Amino acid sequence: MINFRYHVVSLTAVFLALAIGLVVGTAALNGPVADSLKENVNALRKDNQQMRQTVNSLQKELDREEDFAAESAQVFLPGKLTGRRVLVLDLPSGRDHTEGVVKMLQLAGANVSRVDVQDKFINPDSTTNNNLLELAVTAARPNSVSTANLPGNGHGVETSSALLASVLLDRPQGSPQITDADRRAVLQAYTTAGYLTPQDKISRPAEAVVLVSGQPYVDKDSAKKDESVVKIAEQFDRTGAIVVGGMGSVGGNVVAVVRGDPVLSQSISTVDDANTVQGQFVTALALLQQLTEKKAGQYGVGDNAAGGLLPKLPQ
Repeated sequence: MINFRYHVVSLTAVFLALAIGLVVGTAALNGPVADSLKENVNALRKDNQQMRQTVNSLQKELDREEDFAAESAQVFLPGKLTGRRVLVLDLPSGRDHTEGVVKMLQLAGANVSRVDVQDKFINPDSTTNNNLLELAVTAARPNSVSTANLPGNGHGVETSSALLASVLLDRPQGSPQITDADRRAVLQAYTTAGYLTPQDKISRPAEAVVLVSGQPYVDKDSAKKDESVVKIAEQFDRTGAIVVGGMGSVGGNVVAVVRGDPVLSQSISTVDDANTVQGQFVTALALLQQLTEKKAGQYGVGDNAAGGLLPKLPQ
């Protein structure tokens, strides 16, 4: 039988072992191990400081570049788009940088009208599609726009975009002209239904459009939403000059799709950094190129920006 003395001896041995371990461990930590840990901590602290300095330096460099672009725009843009009528359509994904694009166009002298496209317009569900078709074909369509001039494929976004392009942009010579009353009625119909939100009074058609977009959608309906945005660009491209001011050039966003399409890239200009001052400046330059040279180009910082950072405009 194990007696009380055995328990005392066992417990004493355990506590003695713990004491010896603490002494040995402390001695070891106070020696080479402790020195090594201190060196590693100091090295990590220095690396962190260097990285913080690098980030601050890059931020200052970016700020200087944006200041340079803003000052360059003040010198180059005034008067370049005087009297030009420009429609700015902006998507929810690009709304944060729409104001910057508008300011550059106005600095150039353009008469800008802005219309916000709501998420509801590019919603891929069947109800939205049917409602957009109904608006385009029957409820909102004026008699001056024949159904023969609208897509007949049952795609609500595409058909409505075609109707809106017909009433918001200049129509070809010889085509029935849209009255101001019809133009207001069409816009009001889409506004009342929650598809569009005009930010300016639109009394005249535009001669060009800037579509302000953002990065690709990432939800479960992302592919269909990106497709809808491309449909908008395609239909406005059929009627007038168009520049897409976007953010990024990979994935399924409209900038990436246009650049990857050998047909669309010949008529639609894209700028992949319109979320920056530089890109907003270039968006105005790209529109100037569209209107004066009838030429499209792909600009920005992406690998697929075939035109480089900005258009080469004639003096």
